[in-house]
Parts: sequence; structure tokens; C-alpha cells
Amino acid sequence: MSSDSSSTSGGRAKASKPVAIAQILFSQGFGTRRHCAALLRHGLVSVGGTVVEDPDEAFLTAGLVFEVEGQTWPFHEKALILLYKPAGYECSRKPSHHPSVFSLLPEPVRNRDMQPVGRLDEDTTGLLLLTDDGPLQHKLTSPKYHVPKLYQAVCKAEVDETQLRQLVAGVLLEERNPKLAEEAVRAVSAERLPDGRLQMALTEGRYHQAKRMVAAVGNRVLSLHRQRIGALELPADLKEGGWIWLDDRQRELAMSDPAAAPSAGASAG
Repeated sequence: MSSDSSSTSGGRAKASKPVAIAQILFSQGFGTRRHCAALLRHGLVSVGGTVVEDPDEAFLTAGLVFEVEGQTWPFHEKALILLYKPAGYECSRKPSHHPSVFSLLPEPVRNRDMQPVGRLDEDTTGLLLLTDDGPLQHKLTSPKYHVPKLYQAVCKAEVDETQLRQLVAGVLLEERNPKLAEEAVRAVSAERLPDGRLQMALTEGRYHQAKRMVAAVGNRVLSLHRQRIGALELPADLKEGGWIWLDDRQRELAMSDPAAAPSAGASAG
């Protein structure tokens, strides 16, 4: 886990006037207004090393970093989090059979109204974005914006050249919607990695799409991992179950063409 205090605005927080610290705590998920007031009253909140007890004391939120019970938190008007999803977790606040990915986050982050940006199956690992920024979520998930998601899969049989060509040319999938069943789905790219895994970039987000596409060309996915969204890579130093705040630069990377981006990395901080 990381709170990455170097990330400041976290969604272009450009407050024009100071905001009361109690309201700041409430907006950042630290509980009810009464609980936030109690945190202040008991001297558990500080800004710049100074304890703040007055709930009406106001601060500019742009670039604000504060501490609650000794832990550092950067202010984020709109939250965007990158989580390294392990296998065995569901991308739901109300999971059916396995723990929720939200259980991997601290309570203040869980309290924010965040949603996964494109769900990963319970057994799929890798890069998962969570945000409470509705317009951003739409841009990252809508097919019309063509944001590529890069997957790596271990298949039952090593993919051959014919299968790679078929994945790029397009395959038909069984769908309940007859119109969708008539529309071929295509990989932006498909290649066999040196270790034999399949690497495939997709811009759509149909149900179990990567697995069903591989099945449509006569193979089967044994394990699936998402490595990149847009030009934003899963940080090499982030462990499974770990998470980081994303700043405005990383937000832009997630919406960028990886071929055009000068740097596709993110750091766990």
C-alpha cells in the first residue's frame, strides 16, 4: 500500500478558496461529519506538522497534504487509484464468492464512491484502476475512445501464427444480443512472447472477451494478466495487492496511445 504524498492535485483539485478542515476530512472518506470532528477534537489531525483542532480552520486543497493518526494523506478532489489485483478477488463492492478488491484498500479510500474502470475476472491479475471520476471512467471504458488494454495470457497450447492472425483479423463471439453476435471483435495487436505467452491489446470490454476470443480460435486461456491501460504500465515495483494514487501525468498516460507516449511507467513510490 502507498499513499504517495508526491501526488498532489489528484484530479485537478484547483480550489479557489480555503475549505474547512472538517469538510476536507469528510470529502476524503474519513467518516461521518461527527467522526471527522472527533478526530480533530482529539488532536489526531495535523497539517504541516501542526495539530489542527478547530473543525472550521480552512486550507487551500490544491497540493494539500495532511496527517490523520500519524499517516500521511494527499488531498484528491477526484480519486484515481492503481491497484495490482491478485487472483481470488472480485471487482465488486458486493462480492458473491470471493473477497472484494476494495478490502485491499484502507477504510478512508474504501469510503469514497469509487468504481473499477473495467472489471477483471476473479482469477485475472494485474492493473486495475479505481476512480470516483465518472467522465474519466467513461473515457477509459467506452469503445469510441479506443483506449487499448494490454493482456498477457498463458494458453493451453502455445498460440501459432494462424491464431495470431485470426485474433487481429477478428472473430465472432456467441452473444445474447444478436447484433453483437454479428460484429467481429478484433485485437489491436497479438503476438507470442519469448516465454510462449500470448500478448494481446484490446479496445473493447465485452464480458470475458480475451478468454472468449482465444477460445474462438481453438485455444484456451489458463491464466490472464492485464499489464497496461493506454500508456500506463503496471509498476514493476508494486506487489500484488498493493496500490498507489495516480497524479495528473499518470492519468493522461492511461488515456494515451502507448506508441506515442514517451514514458509508459508508473512508480509505486
